[in-house]
Amino acid sequence: MGLQHYEPVWRAMQDFTQQRGAETPDELWVVEHYPVYTLGLTGKREHLLSVTDIPVIQSDRGGQVTYHGPGQLVIYILIDLKRLGIDLRKLVTILEQAMINTLADYGIAAYAKAEAPGVYIEDKKIGSIGLRIKNTGCYHGLSFNNDMDLQAFKHINPCGFSHLEITQLSDFNIKVEFNDLSTQIIHFIKAALYS
Repeated sequence: MGLQHYEPVWRAMQDFTQQRGAETPDELWVVEHYPVYTLGLTGKREHLLSVTDIPVIQSDRGGQVTYHGPGQLVIYILIDLKRLGIDLRKLVTILEQAMINTLADYGIAAYAKAEAPGVYIEDKKIGSIGLRIKNTGCYHGLSFNNDMDLQAFKHINPCGFSHLEITQLSDFNIKVEFNDLSTQIIHFIKAALYS
């Protein structure tokens, strides 16, 4: 989808999920966003540490506050959980493992934390997950920091955690084209969901 403003894509995900039927094919949407802070359903504004010119949008995904910006890969997961026979916890694990497997392809050891969903390298977060289930349809998805300006994360408690450091693929001297990175992660997601 290229570089897009957050809100129109979010509204399109809501519309897609509202209108989908039992036979509607699942979709994965790949996008980058213009700079934006998003708060989850239970997101607390106290985790916005300072006022910036970056817009803040109250979203309907799970989780606290995060930042999206150019150079970050976002994959929205528009799937029917019931049809696939999986629950939300299983989907989170699949998305985490897809990011972990991709990082392993570059020789980077990463891991997930049960108490704080997402993907970490040496206690620094590189991948986040926020989802919403409506009826049996899932939307929202994952974000993976590829090669972006991380300064915006300093104005928030990322995912509601103070002192959580953020990292990205380029911090490890690895440069990957956006399309190549999305293809890798999607390969692992599709293998787990549909094989």
